[in-house]
Amino acid sequence: MNGDRLDKQMGFLLEIDKLKLVVRQNYLADGSRREDVAEHSWHLAMFVIILAEYFPGVNFLRAVKMALLHDLVEVYAGDTFAYDPEAQGDKEQRERAAAERIFGLLPADQAAEIMALWAEFEEGRSLEAICASVVDRMQPLALNSAAEGKMWRSCGVSVDMVRERNRLVFEHGPEVLADHVRRLIREAQARGCFPDSGE
Repeated sequence: MNGDRLDKQMGFLLEIDKLKLVVRQNYLADGSRREDVAEHSWHLAMFVIILAEYFPGVNFLRAVKMALLHDLVEVYAGDTFAYDPEAQGDKEQRERAAAERIFGLLPADQAAEIMALWAEFEEGRSLEAICASVVDRMQPLALNSAAEGKMWRSCGVSVDMVRERNRLVFEHGPEVLADHVRRLIREAQARGCFPDSGE
């Protein structure tokens, strides 16, 4: 190990501190303020830790790594609101460029490993990527439901939009988690958490 390697690693670790400054649209569960991306990443990793048992055979550490790493690109690309179709249009290109930039701060071997994990999450085909992606849908849904739909109502997010956003859970997640998500959406709608709940 040499000093240059450690300098690169420390530079990367300080650079990703900027993730704490990137604010998401979702509110905390108590509705007091919006969460930042670093908080989301930590909470998502906790979701993986607690819910991994529903994904038999999953490489738990790999899924946790994906949960912690997948949004690091937002240091440069910013948070892309899930319900903004215009912003979604160039999201893939923006985030790929950001991934190359942020992970490129690391020593080459670590940069390659982390870039590969990030790409695996984005492709969403491995069991670990599916696990991390399913809970990545569940975490904001749980927060929005707990906050009585504060973000959904303020941003005009309909119940159908939320159902569509969670299609990945319904199609690829374990049935027990898919049922839970359906119930959360149904109960949130009954409580008037969506701008169209009265329709």
